[in-house]
Amino acid sequence: MIVLAGASASGKTEVAKLLAKCYGITKVITTTTRKKRVGEENGRDYFFVSVEEFKKMIEDGKFVEYTIYNGHYYGSTKDQIASNRCVVIDPAGLKSYIALNDPNIITFFLDSKEETRFERMMLRGDRVEDARNRILHDRIAFEPTQIATVDYHVNSQTQNVNQVTKEIYDKYCQELKKRQLL
Repeated sequence: MIVLAGASASGKTEVAKLLAKCYGITKVITTTTRKKRVGEENGRDYFFVSVEEFKKMIEDGKFVEYTIYNGHYYGSTKDQIASNRCVVIDPAGLKSYIALNDPNIITFFLDSKEETRFERMMLRGDRVEDARNRILHDRIAFEPTQIATVDYHVNSQTQNVNQVTKEIYDKYCQELKKRQLL
């Protein structure tokens, strides 16, 4: 399983899409309590559950990690851990995946400078104030002392998304062979 972490606009989501398209690495389907948006499907985009169901899943130890964002619960369940899967995660979630000490989980941190990430946010249409707030938040959340030890750091600053995706996939395969899992 590939775990991708990185600050806002470091390329995580685009890499996850290309891993699926080019290499058949499917996205982990996370669980949320927010309402479905137009065009979303339960079991494809998210597993949509009630707050009560989510809390019961917490009690039952179903989650690797979970968080509350914009007043809604989001989390990834242990049953989604599998080979040829990918999850995009925040620093707290990264620590939870690493804590599983599962040899099938290979972690990557996508790194790029604040200026580049800000430019990317502007290009994708984020509001200036939102982008600035995300940069400020990420300074704390992604402080080196906050990031658990990952298997690989990948420079998403100087490479394009295709190069980053290939590097991640190649390292994933190499690591599986090294761990004798492939």
